[in-house]
Order: sequence, then C-alpha cells, then structure tokens
Amino acid sequence: MHTHFGNEVWHQAAAFILRYEVFVLEQGIALQDEFDELDTNDRNYFVVYENSLAIATIRYQKKDEQTIQPDRFCVRKEYRGQGIGKQLLLLLEETAVKEGYLFSTLSAEKTALTFYEALNYYVNSEEYLEDGLLCVEMIKKIRGWDRSV
Repeated sequence: MHTHFGNEVWHQAAAFILRYEVFVLEQGIALQDEFDELDTNDRNYFVVYENSLAIATIRYQKKDEQTIQPDRFCVRKEYRGQGIGKQLLLLLEETAVKEGYLFSTLSAEKTALTFYEALNYYVNSEEYLEDGLLCVEMIKKIRGWDRSV
C-alpha cells in the first residue's frame, strides 16, 4: 500500500470512483449531492492505493485560516477495520499542522462517532441531516496535540 497526495487528474479520478462506490452506491447518497462545487481541478486529495486500486480517500480543504476541514472520507468496504482510515486521517492532520492549521473540523455520520472520538475529536453541534444521513460536527485541536493516538 502507498498513499499519494495531490490533484492530478488520474488521482482525482481514483478518489471520485471510490467515493461513487461508497457514498452513492453503498450509502445511497444522490450523485449530485456527493459531487459538489468543492470538487475543483485544483482540489487536493489523499488516496491510499493497493497497486492501482484506490482503497481509501479524503478531500483536503481549508475551512478558514486556522482550520482544516477533512471531507468526503471513506474506506473501501473490504478494507475497513484494518486501521487504514485512522492512518489516513492522522496523515492529513500532520500535513495540516505543517501548513500552520490549529484545528480540524468535520461532519461525522452518527454511525462513525466512536471512530472519531478515539482520535480525540469531540462533538461540536446538534445533530443535523446531511445528504439524508444523521450527522454532527466534530472538532479537534491538532497543533500541540499528542500524536501518539
């Protein structure tokens, strides 16, 4: 396995295919809701590959000058439970710290709360519906935090 970070067309295509499989086909999110105005040509993505198969991805975007907002985070079904998602999110946080961000905030499906809580995110909102799924906003201080999670 190897991880690539960038915005090359081939790389974005791999992220989009995985997102289509997980969010649209598996979770039933509408195609036009999954792919939005933030999916621009210069948007960077982390993708974990096994050979040429995309097995995990996350969109890298800033919310404001102090906050990174990981988004469209998913792991291929048959690769879940192996720690790949945790490693990918921690890599994104390390990259964000190097770029000067202090916080990470994300929209978490209620079914994933324990995953994010184990990585020191905490709930920062009331429940809301996003693309038909029950979610909450979660936040974490990433600079100055113990990275040995």
